[in-house]
Amino acid sequence: MTQLLNRIITWAFFVSGVAQCIPAQITPEPDAKKPIVIVVTIDGFPARALEDPRLPMPVLRSLAANGAVAKGMLPVNPTVTWPNHTAMITGVDASRHFVVANGLVVLPPDGAAPVVEPWTAKDKLVHARTLYEAAAEKGLTTGQVDWVAIYGAKGVRWQFGEKPDLRDPTPQELIASGVVTREQIEHFGEQSSSAWRDEVWTDAAVDIIAKHTPNLLLFHLLQTDSIQHQYAPLTAAAYTAYAYADHCLGRVVDAARAAGILDRTTFFVLSDHGFATYTHTISPNVALVQQGLLHKHGETYTGSVWVKAEGGAAMVYIPDAKLRVKLLPNLKDYFASLTGVEHVYTNEEARPLGIPSDKDTDQAPQLYLTASAGYAFEDGISGPVARNNLPLGQHGYLNTASDMQALFVASGAAIKKGVVAGSVSNLQVAPTIAKILGVDMPEAQQPVLNDILR
Repeated sequence: MTQLLNRIITWAFFVSGVAQCIPAQITPEPDAKKPIVIVVTIDGFPARALEDPRLPMPVLRSLAANGAVAKGMLPVNPTVTWPNHTAMITGVDASRHFVVANGLVVLPPDGAAPVVEPWTAKDKLVHARTLYEAAAEKGLTTGQVDWVAIYGAKGVRWQFGEKPDLRDPTPQELIASGVVTREQIEHFGEQSSSAWRDEVWTDAAVDIIAKHTPNLLLFHLLQTDSIQHQYAPLTAAAYTAYAYADHCLGRVVDAARAAGILDRTTFFVLSDHGFATYTHTISPNVALVQQGLLHKHGETYTGSVWVKAEGGAAMVYIPDAKLRVKLLPNLKDYFASLTGVEHVYTNEEARPLGIPSDKDTDQAPQLYLTASAGYAFEDGISGPVARNNLPLGQHGYLNTASDMQALFVASGAAIKKGVVAGSVSNLQVAPTIAKILGVDMPEAQQPVLNDILR
């Protein structure tokens, strides 16, 4: 394992050196005075990792030293990727934007297990106004690379999605330049590593900056999340992933420098949530089988109650409103009795946490379960209700947990140098960027971070 990690680090630095030797193709924008904001999210990067002086992230440290850094950034509940990426560009939490999972939660009418559909149109999934829509309304150009909850969104001019579309200009440009093949784009997520996808996504971000110079670019790096789920946070594998994310970040900064836009560019380097280590797994759907609420039919199960796990949290859905009255009190007491379940909230009790009302959306659960430290929920339906496991990584825990605190670094044209803040909220990101770009986000639930702005 150590030899493999060393090879990856050596390869990353080699690629970084090669990339710096390739001249960027620059196409100037007509208006060279408009501000530019580049948002880079490093998925699952824990704020506490910045406290380690051995953290191998020189680009991130340089941006922090020359700008503003927070001790931590408070995510929204549930502390998973899509709800928090949506919060950062809308300024509202899940109680208003209605994104509670990494896609649309669909409860099949036949009582089968719920599924999460990621390739759902933005207008159907996100029920709030976004930064890229506000920017487009003001005539600013926008781009996105591997952003989420954005499929088919209006107002995004240049894009290379998590599931790239061959009809978009940027994938075509990367194919023409020999970075990827048409076949690789067509089968982008199949049998490919998260490191390779991050590399291609970075190629796409560099291409968009160099050739199109959008006023707002949203760029999401994913490998750090994948590695920490498998090996746990703050491990040797995680540190290698952090270093690789820094390499990708450096390429984006270099692209802005090569394009001649560094003097009017502001960078926000953020994470959507932190990460925690767990050694015990809870399978709530197994408990529902034992309670006689899920029944096996051939190879599948059906029932009137299902649990959708989100790592440190789990959402209980009872689609039939009449059954809710009958089942909720007993289910709440039963789940609260399970070892590893920290708390069970009814929908009404969960609303102060930022969980939407089930009167407003079918995405809202009827019960919201939170896990104790060292425990995590999963969707499995066989085996024991609880079991031990080797140390793994997970998020989804209540946003107030110290391990869930996210990264916040802002640096560049609009940011004061040497600002060290305490805790900020990710709901402050959208209104702060909006102020830099000169657009309005009146729906934002938290104020602008005026103290970090020049």
